[in-house]
Amino acid sequence: MITLQDLRKVYPTRSGEVVALDGISLEIPQGQIHGIVGQSGAGKSTLIRCLTALERPTTGSVIVDGAEVSALSEAMLRQARRRIGMVFQHVNLFEARTAAANIAYPLAIAGVPRAQRATRVQELLDLVGLGDRGDAYPAQLSGGQKQRVGIARALATEPAVLLCDEPTSALDSTTTRQILRLIRDVRDRLGITVVIITHETAVVREVCDAATLLADGRIVESGPLADVVTRPGSPLSQALVPVPDVGVGDQRALVQVSAGGAQTQIAHAMHAIATEPDAHVVAGAIETLGGVRVGRWHLDVADGDRVAVLGRLRAAGLAIEDDAA
Repeated sequence: MITLQDLRKVYPTRSGEVVALDGISLEIPQGQIHGIVGQSGAGKSTLIRCLTALERPTTGSVIVDGAEVSALSEAMLRQARRRIGMVFQHVNLFEARTAAANIAYPLAIAGVPRAQRATRVQELLDLVGLGDRGDAYPAQLSGGQKQRVGIARALATEPAVLLCDEPTSALDSTTTRQILRLIRDVRDRLGITVVIITHETAVVREVCDAATLLADGRIVESGPLADVVTRPGSPLSQALVPVPDVGVGDQRALVQVSAGGAQTQIAHAMHAIATEPDAHVVAGAIETLGGVRVGRWHLDVADGDRVAVLGRLRAAGLAIEDDAA
């Protein structure tokens, strides 16, 4: 559905070139909710602008729904963009138009007859849970309701791809969960492919099927959550299933271990830790992500017993991630 091939974007400046994207290659299959995560300056905004062809890559290609958008003429690009819905952080609704009129706007631009527009708008209002709020203006809606209108507007032209740029960063935690559940529900009903640009791993943990971590314009790691969360030493896994902070005393030799898979594998790992006389749990966390149970623990292991203890834990199926001391 989405293919990025050796994508590179370079901006010339007075002081030299700035490389915003540096060799990005990525496949996102149809129907997947894929999170693109990274801190400010990682390249997320440039990536989403390349996906919509608001920016042309310096080299490489961007293929969305079978069309190489990075190579289309302006006329063809206008048609291709109708297959890409966009949800913004701050929604960007027309304040002087009702919710229904905001949703109808892209349909009018596309030349859809008025009667068909009205039917489609009501369908979308019902889909996002605002069936009775079509006549409300943005000032009369809550932040979550505005974002629901934004999602409905993005779906108006029946796109194949929904791009969400920090869709919940301006919302409180309860509303965030509601909007993320709505995005998953929309995907499940429509089979649409969803890309969520975010700096919050909590968003990835809540709704995504797969994730890609960007840093300095490059992919650090990428994959389905079921693979990422069980990958030893994975930065994404450590962010998605963090172990609580612990104080490190002078006598402690902390080691971080992990295990993932079925419930029985986690139970086996916990039993191995509990019955290991020379290692003690200081902190731990267990989550279910991507349909996989994953556990991560900080163990206090005496220096003199470290090699033997870690050997026994490895034999029990645990991954030794790193020393936390």
